[in-house]
Amino acid sequence: MTTKQTLPTDAALVLICKRPALGHGKQRLAVHIGVERALSIAEHLLDCALEDLRSWPGPVVIAPDQRDACDWAAKLVPQALCLAQAAGNLGERINSLDHSLRGRGHQQLLYIGSDAPALTPDDYQRVHAALETRDTVLVAARDGGLVLMASNLAWPDLAALPWSTPELGLALAEACRRVGHSVSFSGASFDIDEQADLHFAAQALADDPRAARRRLLQTLNNLEGRQA
Repeated sequence: MTTKQTLPTDAALVLICKRPALGHGKQRLAVHIGVERALSIAEHLLDCALEDLRSWPGPVVIAPDQRDACDWAAKLVPQALCLAQAAGNLGERINSLDHSLRGRGHQQLLYIGSDAPALTPDDYQRVHAALETRDTVLVAARDGGLVLMASNLAWPDLAALPWSTPELGLALAEACRRVGHSVSFSGASFDIDEQADLHFAAQALADDPRAARRRLLQTLNNLEGRQA
């Protein structure tokens, strides 16, 4: 696995996240494994995304879902710009964030969430290479959603897209094409939303050498052992 980022310094990586807390985030997991275990998983997943931000060679942005969370975010990644998410559904929040960042001069923006721990430096490198010939590049999730959204252009109106459904990936690609973007998909990965995703993640991360991924894997293996 490649571990060194070789992307240009002007590509910005944007993390859209929630501040983990009991009963806040990963509620579909909590129904099956309990709120405390779901919180532990959420914390480890966030650590994996932060690991990517800390190794990123260019600008990094944390976009928490709470306006009072920037002090918290600054302690996690001091070099990151913190922009709290605005009101609205996820599409509206991404549009608002994208508008703000492009207004600050950022042109190439890569968006990730905090629930796709299998993303690797090779994935980011492949996306960046695709952005040399495409306006917008997407990395699909195995459930039809997305684990990475990248574009050289402002996003179209995302408010009406079918967020949190298997139709999201294709719907976003079509919305971008309708406003003139050239679009491509660059590989696929997975995110963690349901209990069934945990076993899949443990298999996918078995040989991942990155420290936060190793800690997540240990937690996943311990959880599977308790449920056996």
